[in-house]
Amino acid sequence: MNAREKEAYLREYSILKSQGKPFFPYSVAKDGLMAVVVMASIIGMSLLFGAELGPKADPTTTTYTPRPEWYFFFLFEVLRVIKPPSLTPLASIGVPTICMILLFLLPFYDRGPERRPERRPIAMAAGLFTIAAMAFLTYEGAIAGSPNQVDMEAPAAVAAAGGETLRQWESGKQVVAQSGCLACHKIGHNGGVLGPDLTEIGSAASRASLARVLVNPTQPMPEYSALSESKRDDLVEFLAQLKTGSH
Repeated sequence: MNAREKEAYLREYSILKSQGKPFFPYSVAKDGLMAVVVMASIIGMSLLFGAELGPKADPTTTTYTPRPEWYFFFLFEVLRVIKPPSLTPLASIGVPTICMILLFLLPFYDRGPERRPERRPIAMAAGLFTIAAMAFLTYEGAIAGSPNQVDMEAPAAVAAAGGETLRQWESGKQVVAQSGCLACHKIGHNGGVLGPDLTEIGSAASRASLARVLVNPTQPMPEYSALSESKRDDLVEFLAQLKTGSH
């Protein structure tokens, strides 16, 4: 901002200030009225719809699906998009921190006197893009499936075979999701890191060894002898199809 622009801005500001209304009681009354409307809306929704209550907390379960509050859905989706474990700190800490720093520094790097939106295309485009990105990520995070689900499509060979082979793949994938396997093991992009990565376990272990481990596992892995024989067979067949280049 040069000296002439600064002088014009101060002159216009002084004129507008002299024509304006006092903060009290004008602005205070408007803010107070809006606060009453917001509180009345919250109280009304609480009385009509109540609070959403989930199941009772169980620290022993391995199938609990954590979900953030709605205002963190956009960050939840960022974590789903940035999937490599090495980039998790960037997604959870780096991106929000950088955005907050840019927001706090806005008065320092945006020194232009112009306030009309049509004369600030870059600022308006950046603002609209940010709002649209957060809205889209919030929506995607709200409808995102459970992190306990196996995020993998059937390999081409399994899909081409169809019939019983495809049925066992889908059934075994469901058994994995329901049995809490992803609490420790990683398959594809989802899962934990406490146990071995099973994404390509079919290339390293035979069906017989997979079936044997399910019944007589190494601690702390739980045994799956309680599963019905058909479910164990489907689980073994699913794991056996997880081979190099199949995903």
